[in-house]
Amino acid sequence: MSPPTLSTLDPVEPFDPIVQRLSRLHPKVIDLTLERLQRLLARLGHPENDLPPVIHVAGTNGKGSTVAFLRAMLEAAGHKVHVLTSPHLVSFTERIRLAGELIAEPYLVDLLEECEAANGEAPITFFEMAMAAATLAFARVHADYLLLEVGLGGRFDATNIIPRTAASVITPIGIDHKEFLGDTLAQIAAEKAGIIKPGTPAIFALQHAESQAVLQAEAASLGAPVREAGIDWQIEPLADSGFRYRSPGLDWRLPMPALRGRHQLDNAGVAIATLEALQTPGFSQDTVARGLQRAEWPARLQCLPADHAVSRLAAPAGPVWLDGAHNPAAAEVLAGELATWPEPPVLIMGALGNKDYRQMLAILARVVKHVIAVPVPRSTAGLPPETLAEAARAAGLSAEVATDLPTALQSAGRLSEGGPVLVAGSLYLAGAALRLSGGL
Repeated sequence: MSPPTLSTLDPVEPFDPIVQRLSRLHPKVIDLTLERLQRLLARLGHPENDLPPVIHVAGTNGKGSTVAFLRAMLEAAGHKVHVLTSPHLVSFTERIRLAGELIAEPYLVDLLEECEAANGEAPITFFEMAMAAATLAFARVHADYLLLEVGLGGRFDATNIIPRTAASVITPIGIDHKEFLGDTLAQIAAEKAGIIKPGTPAIFALQHAESQAVLQAEAASLGAPVREAGIDWQIEPLADSGFRYRSPGLDWRLPMPALRGRHQLDNAGVAIATLEALQTPGFSQDTVARGLQRAEWPARLQCLPADHAVSRLAAPAGPVWLDGAHNPAAAEVLAGELATWPEPPVLIMGALGNKDYRQMLAILARVVKHVIAVPVPRSTAGLPPETLAEAARAAGLSAEVATDLPTALQSAGRLSEGGPVLVAGSLYLAGAALRLSGGL
């Protein structure tokens, strides 16, 4: 498939100073290739050649949670870990973690200025400049591992500028970003498979057969040894508590992860299988267990405390939950969890216009009792809430429109009758909820 023609892959938040600076540098609508970034990194002295071992993670859903588990397990084993993720929820600095700590904003600004000076007047995109700055930081600050989360696709993503990796990880693949990656699972899987490197271990989460065939063929063509969920390792929930991870070399009973949801067992299994494949120093049942219980990843079935600003606005509702589900595959996972709740939640939903929101609502209609549609704050691509409410009614749900998130929370509090409230549909909406109390 040819490269996408747009490089703005998530909405720009104009109120974040770092994003303001990046978005002013150069035009954002440019064909997506790696050539501009390769040129800039050459001018910067090729920092991409001076990185710690890289674990590269692509996929449609579960990338961020898998990275969170990898980081927590590696840190429990005593390693210093760099991390690059996207998008951010509150501040752009969330995207870059240096040896365990979020990058300081003044340091990031210095790096951006250095990259801008090296780039001169040559065209480059928002994300390519951010990747160049992050690569400089990762090369200059010591760490034992670098975890790279793909922003979109894989083959032409800015993170794929890295020439060598220790492992290529691909989480579950679904239909998303069709305008960039293709209309079928096979086309999308081919783009994700672009991160696999010759001779480098490739770790695959459970996949649809169509995606699995593409991934297996690409790995075979590159001589990359493959480990696959359900074949090379199994995850089994235990009746009492925790779960069992089994592979030819291991049979471990482990505690439930700190991240909620049955799907997180699968993400945790991918992380464990990756570290097992790499024979990571310090990798043990104890360090994995501690990592599972320490992992943090906001807005993934996150239950907010009663004293959080969001919970106070929704009073007298029961617990308020945040989830970043923003495509049908993620909605299926979320619906599976909601089906286990004692009562269905009131759903506050905002969505981007390029998402399959109708299919998401059709899935969630089984497990929510009312929808309050809201605009997605700080987004240039948000769906009008009136359109979303109309789609919710077409799916058989009662629905209304609120002008903003605080108003929606107050309405949800009245409608919930003491039951739960769920904010979902977009990570940008979840970020807006977290900003109501000043941060993560």
